[in-house]
Amino acid sequence: MTDVLVIGGGVIGLATAIALSQKGANVTVVERDLCGHGATWAAAGMLAPEAERLEGSLLEFGIRSRKMYPQWIANLMRLSGQDCGYWCCGIVAPILADSAECDRLLQHHKYIDREQTDKCQSGLGESITGSFWLPEEGQVNNRKLIQTLLIAARSLSIKILEGINVYQIERDRNRVTHLDTSAGKLQSDRYILATGAWTRCLLPLPVKPIKGQMLSVYDRDRQLQRVIFAPTCYIVPRQDGTIVIGATVEDTGFTQGNTAAGIMHLLNNAIAVYPAIANMQITETWWGFRPYTPNEIPLLGASDYENLIIATGHYRNGILFAPITAKLLTDFIIDGIPTPFAVND
Repeated sequence: MTDVLVIGGGVIGLATAIALSQKGANVTVVERDLCGHGATWAAAGMLAPEAERLEGSLLEFGIRSRKMYPQWIANLMRLSGQDCGYWCCGIVAPILADSAECDRLLQHHKYIDREQTDKCQSGLGESITGSFWLPEEGQVNNRKLIQTLLIAARSLSIKILEGINVYQIERDRNRVTHLDTSAGKLQSDRYILATGAWTRCLLPLPVKPIKGQMLSVYDRDRQLQRVIFAPTCYIVPRQDGTIVIGATVEDTGFTQGNTAAGIMHLLNNAIAVYPAIANMQITETWWGFRPYTPNEIPLLGASDYENLIIATGHYRNGILFAPITAKLLTDFIIDGIPTPFAVND
């Protein structure tokens, strides 16, 4: 028995487990694969609610979480002794000359012209007429982050069970009684479902996988110092010279693998935005599955079962939303404070 059993060891599951543990809960995490090797591993790690053009309550949610990042990262570094690659480098969101909404975008209060854009980041393609400059946005190295989360979790004596499949969430009336797993029955006082794109394997919630293909190149000269979030692609420079390029959006279920068309699409768009990429060495290609909901709003909080809490459907923003999701779920479980995006809304 444990106080809370988290199903899913991605960034959302681990962040929530750590927050609960720091509030005194005894927490176990169960993961079908290796922790963080789903959408968390495949991500680019952008912290970009404004560049993503989130709207309404979701934009507010994203900005709140972005503001939490420095303190959240500091806590993880204190627990783990590890660097997460957190970098508030700013984001340039280019406007292309043929954009259908170009005139409207020019009126935006964060618009800067081409000359000012070049001062923020030189070397952009000729089709770019200006951009939005978003200095408060940035990135975290998602793969370093997942390792940091694991070390932090273990430092708090959170039990991590990897390579265990959950076959069924067993219920009796309005309560979960146990999980049927490849390691036998697992029981807890409360359960958190944080299984991302695989949510429907266990519960009939409106979450489906949207595939994204990605690649990386190596920038020997390290001239790119800002994230570039263009309408056709995003380009994310790491501090070690790696540049992450993404991502396709494919409604193809759990179809695995990279395709020539997908990688060509990304490279053509990236080279048009930042031409120097044409001469850089390709270092890796990969893909992942985002947990999409019909309105792109995450499902957080109470379920139809009084001891099962939902934390899924973060779509493109799981890394960004991790700090605030962990806090809100912990407040809900420990203090009964309702979450803003209830599952049954």
